[in-house]
Amino acid sequence: MPDLKPPQLAPLPPLPAIRVFEAVARHLSFTKAAQELGMTQAAASYQIKLLEERIGAPLFLRRPKQIELTEPGQRLAPAVSEAFAILGQAYAAARGGADGLLCVTTVLTFASNWLAQHLGSFQLAHPALAVRLDTSSRLTDFAREDVDLAIRSGGGKWPGLEAHKLLDADFTPMLSPKLAASIGGVREPADLLRLPILDPGDIWWTQWFEAAGVTGHDLAKRPGSSMGAQAYEANAAMAGHGVAILTRALFKNEIADGRLIQPFDLVGDDGHAYWLVYPTARRNVPKIRAFRDWILAEIACP
Repeated sequence: MPDLKPPQLAPLPPLPAIRVFEAVARHLSFTKAAQELGMTQAAASYQIKLLEERIGAPLFLRRPKQIELTEPGQRLAPAVSEAFAILGQAYAAARGGADGLLCVTTVLTFASNWLAQHLGSFQLAHPALAVRLDTSSRLTDFAREDVDLAIRSGGGKWPGLEAHKLLDADFTPMLSPKLAASIGGVREPADLLRLPILDPGDIWWTQWFEAAGVTGHDLAKRPGSSMGAQAYEANAAMAGHGVAILTRALFKNEIADGRLIQPFDLVGDDGHAYWLVYPTARRNVPKIRAFRDWILAEIACP
């Protein structure tokens, strides 16, 4: 009987070129891809040229100041992204203990004002799964970082990622009762301009005052100070240092306890929300599915 030979793999393109293609397709920029991969733009362009020669067709349309994927490039990009996601998953498993660790990256205020207050019920339901939280506002590169899920604020459309809406990122002014009393109470939106405004350069302030019909405000002339996170601004507001513009759903406890007051029902909404995101290729990984199902059910509870 003749020996059975394993089937031969289909010929693969140069893997360095594929890695460059994935980065350029994701950023739609040779410059950003080269910076990410630690190479020159010329080297990145050379790798793409090699790949295009192998395929026999251009993968990008080079236009002034921008590039676009061609039809072959559009067919190749999602398959390459999924392949890197699968490789990343296999690498994590090979390192050992990956299935027992869930890595979640989220913005600071969502972590401190919502997730930390609810996470205990997830741990009780999944005692064998340890959760590692990372607080960051930068975009996550799932293909290069040891991250399972991310919670971010935005419009909810990110190529290659599944996105589940958690909370509306609406906004409205909040302040301490003591600060409001210092001017005899806040009765109309213009009264807020008699008080210190925290982060007056935040676009939310301009949008909210416009919706309230307040014109001629001096926000642009006020000293600019940004604390970088709603959690910090809320703490400053509770200490009586000024008026903060905050997302209601993240400060329910502070309002209920009387540490903050929301003087007006008017709420701004720029269409952004907090989203749970993860690579589409990993949507059926058990630990990702477990966290997704838990947080969506937890958010749905009143």
